[in-house]
Amino acid sequence: MLLCLSASHRSASFAMLERLSASDAPAVAELCTRIPELRGGVCVSTCNRYELYLDLNPLGDEWMLRARILTNLADVLDTPVQILTDNLRILSDEDVPEYLFSVTSGLESVAVGEGEISGQVSRALEQAQDSGTTTARLERLFQQAANTSKGVKSNTGIGQLGRSLVRLAFDLATSQLESWESTRVLLVGTGAYAGATLKALRDRGVTKVSVYSPSGRAGRFAEREGVVPVEEHSYLPTLTNADLIVTCTNADELVLTQDQLQLARSAPGTVKKQLIIDLGMPRNVDPNVAALDGVELLDLETLRIHAPIEELDSANEARCIVARAAAEFAGQQAESDVAPALSALREHIHALVNQEIERISSREDSGIAAQALRRLGNTLLHDPMVRGKQMAREGRRDEFEAALGTLYGIEVAKPATPRIAQLPGASGCPVEHA
Repeated sequence: MLLCLSASHRSASFAMLERLSASDAPAVAELCTRIPELRGGVCVSTCNRYELYLDLNPLGDEWMLRARILTNLADVLDTPVQILTDNLRILSDEDVPEYLFSVTSGLESVAVGEGEISGQVSRALEQAQDSGTTTARLERLFQQAANTSKGVKSNTGIGQLGRSLVRLAFDLATSQLESWESTRVLLVGTGAYAGATLKALRDRGVTKVSVYSPSGRAGRFAEREGVVPVEEHSYLPTLTNADLIVTCTNADELVLTQDQLQLARSAPGTVKKQLIIDLGMPRNVDPNVAALDGVELLDLETLRIHAPIEELDSANEARCIVARAAAEFAGQQAESDVAPALSALREHIHALVNQEIERISSREDSGIAAQALRRLGNTLLHDPMVRGKQMAREGRRDEFEAALGTLYGIEVAKPATPRIAQLPGASGCPVEHA
């Protein structure tokens, strides 16, 4: 059984997302030690979502299990269980694949179609692999999510209408800057997001960029990217003449406070107007800086308000691809569930064939006869095997297993939970998934 616990910009407050993203608790690993029914899980944590994808083997009441998961998660994250309940959306089993595929394809992002999320989901799987919390089912789920994201990008225009948060922020910033070519930028942060930010700046014609790193990595980043490094002692002086300040670090503490900026702006020669874009999660900049004269602040909460409305045609095409991929994943899972029955049937027929081969082993033509019997056995197996997979995809696995019991006396141990192969919305879509 799959379960997703999701806190995103659609279900949780910004303050809650900030709190969850700041947590360094190894939630999945800790939950695995506390809950025997939990086989494994993957945690996807970004600036706009905190989600746990769990693989469970429910041994009793599913709702009681959910309650235990929430109680233990609240303890691990040091968050009251009621607050988690109010901010978490819970998706169960057949709903999880379609949701994850939508997330990975950028359909659930603030800026619909954003490109970064697919990489973030892939890295979440890699981290789970490193910590040993994945399962075969989760591996298949996340691999199919990556393939679906590629299919969406290849077959729709969703990537063009949905921009990354960086580019969305710069779109909003354009009206507040005289020109990008003359803008002096201070970039705070040197991680992967800083690299994407620098590329977006250069795409707009920015050439005057300085970089500061709270962790002391500015020198290496500046040398690699051809920008100006800012050391600790030069941080405040550099603030005085930056037209645009972009922060994108994962620092736990604020990298720019109201007192720091007020002190910097009191120095002679400070620019009259400053725009600050805070892309950090948790936030990098004290929100109170917006109260200073000449200072404008764009943070993730503001960006969420101004996120563009998705264009229906491209988004609907993308959702059709996602729905089809989710139905196919469910079908593959259904075939996996019927595999023990198919294996039992195969063993039964092969045993009958081998008995007959043993009976005629003393005959002069036994070798030729044995080959013929094996071909006959495989021929007899073909149609029931195909039909069994088809019935499993139709949600009729129980009928197939009952038929085996009636015809051959074969008893098959059933999986813990039944599967629903065909998901709503998977048929009737105008675009085929390539």
